[in-house]
Amino acid sequence: MKEQYVDSFLKAVQDVFALMLDLRAERANEENVEKYVTTDGANVTIGIHGDLSGTVLFTFPEKTALEMVKIMSGMEIDKMDSFVVSALSEVANIISGNALSNLNGYNYSCDLDPPRVVDAGTTITTGKEAVKLPLKTGIGEFALNIALEKEK
Repeated sequence: MKEQYVDSFLKAVQDVFALMLDLRAERANEENVEKYVTTDGANVTIGIHGDLSGTVLFTFPEKTALEMVKIMSGMEIDKMDSFVVSALSEVANIISGNALSNLNGYNYSCDLDPPRVVDAGTTITTGKEAVKLPLKTGIGEFALNIALEKEK
């Protein structure tokens, strides 16, 4: 997978986390994966189509998810519910939109599908090369699983 695909999402995560959450998001060691396995917590997938096609899966462990929404809302959040999942879906959508803007700088024109929540424990197969990009923040870790390829 081209590094510019991963870098575009990394920059988007870092920008959105700095602006919305006042947090740094640092890249951990990425790895190539053949399939996604979702975690406990919130899992959001966003489809991408256009010059590039594929899927990005955001996996937020429960602790990280609750802390993110607590910071965003200013409210005490102690359980995963529809409010938390909706907020995380919107964050994933914002990050993905920013990543597509970054990719536009490399002359890729793409559109997003609406975010879709995936139940914990579900295995998603990509059918294409994927990169798992773990990220560390002051409130916990989460990951992006990026499976993109250039349309032929």
